[in-house]
Amino acid sequence: MTHEYSREDIKIALFEPDIPQNTAAIIRTCACLGAKLEIIEPCGFLLTDKRFKRVVMDYLNEDDIKIYKSIDDFFKAKKNQRIILMTTKASVSYHSFKFKKGDTILFGRESAGVPKEIHKLIKNRLKIPMEKNKRSLNIASSVAIIVAEILRQIRWI
Repeated sequence: MTHEYSREDIKIALFEPDIPQNTAAIIRTCACLGAKLEIIEPCGFLLTDKRFKRVVMDYLNEDDIKIYKSIDDFFKAKKNQRIILMTTKASVSYHSFKFKKGDTILFGRESAGVPKEIHKLIKNRLKIPMEKNKRSLNIASSVAIIVAEILRQIRWI
């Protein structure tokens, strides 16, 4: 059985990413699983960074990446779309949430998450449950977990 879908079904947004290897790994995950990647600048590195290029290999297709010059530009473009923030500060687990085609899943900076002002602007905030006294998963691992759940919910049913 085949299902029709597009990269616009799943959108992963990275807020000011600052670790090139993580962003490269996320690009590979998005490329392999059919998700659209969106990056909110400023980025903490250049796309020509050797660490980035080593991990991204030949998976970088700039047509599959949307760049926003600022968080304001991102929110303007998403005005009529649902944004879900992944955060360790949420009380709702991702596996109890009903994802929809076209949702944008926002991940914060590896070093600092997203500012409190952004938390306040987003209604849907989810977490990946973890063992007590653990800070957080690697962002690339978190993206893979969430994309797999969205695929399970909207494509593989």
